[in-house]
Parts: sequence; C-alpha cells; structure tokens
Amino acid sequence: MIRKLCLAALTVIASAPAFAASDDSDSLRRIDIENVVVTGTRNRTDVRHLPLTVSVVARPQIENSMQASLLPLLSEQIPGLFVTQRGIMGYGVSDGAAGGISLRGLSGGNARLMVLIDGHPQYMGLFGHPISDAYQSFIAERVEVLRGPASTLYGSNAMGGVVNIVTRKMYGNGVDTRINAGYGSYNTLRTEAVNRVRHNGFTSVVSLSYNRTDGHRRGMGFEQYGGYAKLGYEIDDNWSLRTDIDVTRFNASNPGAVTNPMAEVRQHVTRGMTSVAVENDYEKSSGGMSFFYNWGNHKLNDGYPLRGGSPKAYLFNSRDRMFGASLYQSLQLFKGNRLTIGFDYYDFGGFSWNRYFRDTRNDQNVLTHKAGDYTDIYQSHEYELAGYLDFRQHIGRLLTFDAGIRYDHHSKAGGEWVPQAGISFHLPAAAEIKLSAAKGFRYPTIKELYMFKPANADLKPESLWSYEFAFSQRLFEGRFSYGVNLFYIDGHNLITTVMVNGIPRNENQNRIENLGVEAELEWHIGSSWSLDANYSYLHMKYPVIAAPEHKLHAGIAYRHRRWMLATGLQYINTLYTSTAPAATENFVLWNMRISFSVSKWLSLWARGDNLLAQRYQINAGYPMPRATAMGGISIGF
Repeated sequence: MIRKLCLAALTVIASAPAFAASDDSDSLRRIDIENVVVTGTRNRTDVRHLPLTVSVVARPQIENSMQASLLPLLSEQIPGLFVTQRGIMGYGVSDGAAGGISLRGLSGGNARLMVLIDGHPQYMGLFGHPISDAYQSFIAERVEVLRGPASTLYGSNAMGGVVNIVTRKMYGNGVDTRINAGYGSYNTLRTEAVNRVRHNGFTSVVSLSYNRTDGHRRGMGFEQYGGYAKLGYEIDDNWSLRTDIDVTRFNASNPGAVTNPMAEVRQHVTRGMTSVAVENDYEKSSGGMSFFYNWGNHKLNDGYPLRGGSPKAYLFNSRDRMFGASLYQSLQLFKGNRLTIGFDYYDFGGFSWNRYFRDTRNDQNVLTHKAGDYTDIYQSHEYELAGYLDFRQHIGRLLTFDAGIRYDHHSKAGGEWVPQAGISFHLPAAAEIKLSAAKGFRYPTIKELYMFKPANADLKPESLWSYEFAFSQRLFEGRFSYGVNLFYIDGHNLITTVMVNGIPRNENQNRIENLGVEAELEWHIGSSWSLDANYSYLHMKYPVIAAPEHKLHAGIAYRHRRWMLATGLQYINTLYTSTAPAATENFVLWNMRISFSVSKWLSLWARGDNLLAQRYQINAGYPMPRATAMGGISIGF
C-alpha cells in the first residue's frame, strides 16, 4: 500500500508532454483557434458549442513527444483511450499484432473505433480494422479525438468514437524545412524530413521518413518507410482545392509469445491513401466535396511453433481497397442556426490468396502444390450509402441545442437509422455543461461475413446507445482549464466467435455495458511552466482485453530560453490481458523529454521511456522493454 501511495504521489508531481513554443508564426495561430475543431460537425466549429466531447492534441505536443507514431502520445493525453504495444517500435498485423486502440472499452481492433485522415476513413478493406503503423507523427498538424459514438456523421465503425488526423499545411508565405534524426536503445533509428511551402494561394507539404529497430527480443525487428505529399490552392477567399497522397511500407517480424515461441513470422505490408477535395467557405455557408482511395498489399507468414511445429509452405497474400466520396454543405438559415446536410458513399473489399514458396506433398508423398502455385481464399466487395442531417441552434447566449440523424444502407446487412441529440449550457465564468445521447453502430466486416471458418453471412449490425454528462471550465484568461465527463454505454448484438456443434461460428451474442468517469486539467503557470493531467475510470460489466479500469497520466513541462524539459508518469491499473481466464496488469511508466536549442536552426533532444524499469505486459506473452533511451538532432531552415 505504501509503495502504491508513493507512486501515486510521484505521478501527481511529475510528468507530461512538453508545450514548447515553436519558432515559426504558427504559434500565434494555434492560440487563436485552440477551441476550433472539424471532427464533431465536418465544418469548423467552436468545440464549446458541440454536445459531444472532442479532445485536441496539437502540433507542439506531437513534436515534443519525439515519437515516430502518433498512438503513444494519444494514449497518454486522451482520457479513456488506450493503445496496445508489444515492443519499442512497430505494431505489426495478424497473429501477435499490437496497435489495438480502445476508447471507453470499445476497440478499433474489432472495427468499433474509426481512424480518419482529414475526415476520410482509414481501415483495412477486408478485415475492417485500422492499421496502426500507418499513423505517423510527421504527417499530423493536430489530432482530434471524438470520445463517444460518431456514427451519425461517419457511419459504421465509428460506434466507439473517432480519431481524426488533420494533416500539415503552411499558413504564412515562405519555405520551411525540418529534418529530425534520432538513435537509441536496441539499434533503433528514427528519421524524418518535412518541407512546407506557401506562395500566395499555393501550398505544398512533402515529407519522408525512415524508422527501424532490432527490437528488445530476438526476432522482433521492424523497418518502416513513409512518404507524404499534399498540394493545395486557394482559388479565392471562398474556394480552395487540395490533393494528397500517403504511402507507408513496413516489414515486421514476431518471435511469438514467450510461452509459445514462434519461428519465421514475417509481415510485409504496404498501405496507401490519396484524396482530392474542393471546399467552400462563406460567412453563412461552408462545405465541400471529396473523393478518396485507400489501398493495401499484405504478405504474411504466420510462422510455426518452435515446439513441435513445422514451417509453412505458403504466404498469405491480400490486396484490399476502399473508395469513397463525401459531399456536405452547412447553411445558416436564420440567426443562431446551423444546418448541415451530407451524403457518403463507401465501397470496400479486396481479395486474398495463399501463394506457395516451396513444394508440398501429402502423406502418400504425392506432390500437391509446387512453388509458385496459389490458391484463392476470397474475393468480394460491399458498399455503404448514407445521408445525414445535423441541426444546431443557439438560443440566446446561454444554450445550444444540437440534433442529428443518419440513414445508412449496407449492401448486405441492410439499413440503420442513427440519431443523436444534445444540449450545451454556456454558464457564467466560462463554464460549460453538456448533455448528450447518441447511437453508435457497426456493420459486420467482410471477414466476419464470408472469410475463414467462423464466417456467418447472416450477421446483424452491432449497436449501442451512449449517454453522457460533461462539465468544463476555463479560468484565468484560459491559463487554467479542467473538465469532467460521466458516461454510460449500453450495447447489443456484439459479434463474437462461439462453438456451434463443435465448429467455430460468428454470432450476434455479446453485450456491452460500460460506465465511466473521465477528468482532465491543464494549467499554464507563468511563461515557463505548464502542467497537465488526465484520469479515466472504466467499469465494464463484461470485461474486454486492453481497456484498463484506471488510467492516470500527469505531467509537468518547463521551458526557459533554449531549454525544454518535460517529464510524465502514467499509471495503469486492472488492464486485462486475458479474460478467460482473467489476467490483469498494473504498472507505472515514467518518461522524460529534454531539448536544447543550439542555434536558430539546430537543436539537440533526448528522451527516456520507462525510466523506472518496470516489468509489464500489454499483449499477453509479450513483455515490454525496460528502460530505453534515444537522442538526436533537429535542423530547421
């Protein structure tokens, strides 16, 4: 008990990501729009006027995390959000994969949490889940996380919430180039280069990255290449065009759980996305039309157990894609009103096959497959077509009412009506009270419907209702802010795999009943010090893996002249790594970041993770590394 109290006290006085000021002109812009988000309505809106809870992680926090991936930072900064890990870098896919994102007990690994890039859904077209290694920090200007169902705006897969990655751009005329490189424990290398240009109405962003590690266990290497480019043109004060492309390639290996070591586990994955959008922004109307295309190429060898297994003779191959189009327009019909009308079309699918790289024979030594042969597994596609309406009305200065509804049609599973409603009370002393009720839903994925033995083509959509109360306040001219959320989630028809007559089969059997509390605060103490903290408590009547009961992060950052120092502690309690039988983990992680500006164009940085050298697991059978360190340089010109 004494040890836990000491750790809790240390958590309160230490930690947090840095809030270092940037040298470019973007800093002043961030202060002006810190409350403006696009994720809750699809048009720029003051978050205080939304009945939903949206958390924002800004570019300074992303830079000062000194991480190649966005997900570790989100896991620290967003109450109720947790990301599974298995090593120092790289999440992987297939057996033994990590990178599962859960929010309030709903997992993106089961396609219940949607990841967006600039409002466009990003998930594997056949399996329906996000690909966590594709979400790199160098592409993000900020990340907006909508905590709670967002299906009215974004449809299936957003039943638990939305993580929207808003990509980089240049705001003032000129050229800005940043190069960042770091090296650390287990031969880990992180590099990136970003060039931003703006000339009158033309903007461009071009980014490249390369990351690798040997991993803290033999056979856990990871290598990643990434490239991103975006072009934009502001036609006039009201109309603009943009297009972008993002490609990530990673190679990962996996030694298996320590209780069941594996050999020859190899994963070679390429993911890409591109989009084109035209947008308008008038005083009483704004909207846009966009087209996007996501694709992936996966080559996987799931290997074999070292104890009594035999090598596989084939690779699992898949190619998936997702095409989509979105159209929306927001109108001010009369004073204090905002009406948004939108339509979405998503078409997704792909095909999969096994390709043999060695000959195989049966028990009679008869040749069954030659190297180079392939066998088809599945090929198909489905589509969704939806329309939605969102109505928001300010009633005087004290009240905002918001209501929305969506009708979503799936080519196999049928249609769903998806309503939501909420009220925001704007109180004196910059306080806000929000009440909301929202439906979330998820269509079964192609894998669940058709692929492999558990498939069941008669599955129904999953659905839930979420009810939320939120209170927040900003004091001392915005230097101190805090908020508390209470929520209740009741869900039905969750898809699970059960045994039917000795055969595994996907069925709509599970329920979800979650109750939780989330709290967060931020305090800018003078010009040099800042402190932030967040806490979430999650009670699950039906526990799931990778959703901790208690999650606390607290931190403090100091910046003076050329120095920046930030340190943070994260406390995790009752994290299920298995539910049958039940197995949980408790641990405390202490991280630290430091940087020194040698000149206007050069700075040195270092980071340390798990400085308490805790022994812990997040994925069952995958012990995490103990204390690790990395250092590097940043160059800007």
